[in-house]
Amino acid sequence: MSTYLADAAEDLSVAGPSARFTYRRMGPRGGVPLVLLNRFRGTIDWWDPEFLDHLAADHDVIVFDNIGIGYTTGEPREAVEGFADGAIEFVDALGLTQIDLLGWSLGGIVAQQVVLRRPELVRKLIVAGSSPGAPVPGAPPMSEKVREIMAKPGGGAPDDLLYLFFPETDRARAAGREHLAKVSTRLAAGGPQISDAAAKGQLIAVAKLQSIPFDEVRANLESITQPVLYANGAHDVMIPALASYVATQHLDSAVLVLYSDAGHGFLFQHAEEFVTQVRNFLAA
Repeated sequence: MSTYLADAAEDLSVAGPSARFTYRRMGPRGGVPLVLLNRFRGTIDWWDPEFLDHLAADHDVIVFDNIGIGYTTGEPREAVEGFADGAIEFVDALGLTQIDLLGWSLGGIVAQQVVLRRPELVRKLIVAGSSPGAPVPGAPPMSEKVREIMAKPGGGAPDDLLYLFFPETDRARAAGREHLAKVSTRLAAGGPQISDAAAKGQLIAVAKLQSIPFDEVRANLESITQPVLYANGAHDVMIPALASYVATQHLDSAVLVLYSDAGHGFLFQHAEEFVTQVRNFLAA
């Protein structure tokens, strides 16, 4: 039996103009809710329950599936702007007037787009294992191996996920196997995975990002006035940590945190430590 409170969180739903959204809400109500935006191919079943438990110990935490993904109905989108519109539709459907926003991986890029589209909606922004939305100058291109895994049906085997999210060290890989074991309770319940159509839409969106000029990205960053916490693992094979460093150079008020022995899944490998960073950032 799972020992994580997040695994017992009830599936809730709310209707917007484009979809009926499925979400889970954990932690004490009151204050500004913290809404999480997920990674490429991620559904709400893939959030690490230990990470959620730490976040929800003293925050109102909301996770949801965007339009056409996982449990949520609707036609999948094919651009980051569409994903951002879906997130805004969900927040509006809940009747929330202000949120804090945490986006991981592709969700981090979407989170920044939400801020650009509805700046009054977001109080503080956390961007984890992500980028400002296009390749940054000097960053290495995504490797062919990463591209191949991303294109696999279902997102690849466990060994593929370990490669994408955790460095090839004994300690990191052990943390990766622990992460997969933690999410197994929800996954074993047989909930919907991301459809081929939704995964294709996300791949199209990622491809579109590759052609955005950095001047446009820099202008977008410079227009964000909210406090921002950028964080990453130093050995991220999907989105290099350099992207986080470059992004913070162009933000009005930003903090950068890097974990030397971690990669794309640093927030699960260092769940307690990262949540402490998040907690301090949101309280400041």
